[in-house]
Amino acid sequence: MSFPPIHRVVTGHDAEGNAVVASEGAPPKVVEIESIPGTLFQEIWATGATPAVVDNGEDPTLGDLQLSPPASGTRIRIVDIPPDSEEFLARGAEAMDAAFSQIGEVEASTVKSDSPHPLMHRTETVDYGILLEGELVLVLDRGVVTLKPGSVVVQRGTNHAWANRSGKPCRIAFILVDGRYDPALAEALEAR
Repeated sequence: MSFPPIHRVVTGHDAEGNAVVASEGAPPKVVEIESIPGTLFQEIWATGATPAVVDNGEDPTLGDLQLSPPASGTRIRIVDIPPDSEEFLARGAEAMDAAFSQIGEVEASTVKSDSPHPLMHRTETVDYGILLEGELVLVLDRGVVTLKPGSVVVQRGTNHAWANRSGKPCRIAFILVDGRYDPALAEALEAR
């Protein structure tokens, strides 16, 4: 299955303050995760502050690929996820370390020998995941949820993985918001 290309439209303002199209076309930053062939990160936009600076600044997606948003910022990306393969599942932690190294956050990996999936990870963010096409399984420490197109996940800094058990690729949009753990929750997570 092949998905339609992403069409990104970025607006801005001309010198007189009129709304204009600043850029239009495919996202300029599209990266395949080398250790998980077929996994494609398509970077759409990022903000570096809250409130976000509204300007005609440079495209924030052109730097190094980063999993989490900037401090006090946001990030939106679309991810194409291939079906889990026996080879990938067997490589487990090795594939996970390589993947998270490529996306700049190896410390996000929480994989252990008894983890329910080799891509278990956690970030100190609130993430909105919107399944666009295909089927995906949200794997948590305790429990799984099967997602279909139109499913929306509000991921609140929990340990999780995305498993594609459908045999077909899927596409999901993620909006990530920088966050901070509540002190009591941070203490509980440290104790684990």
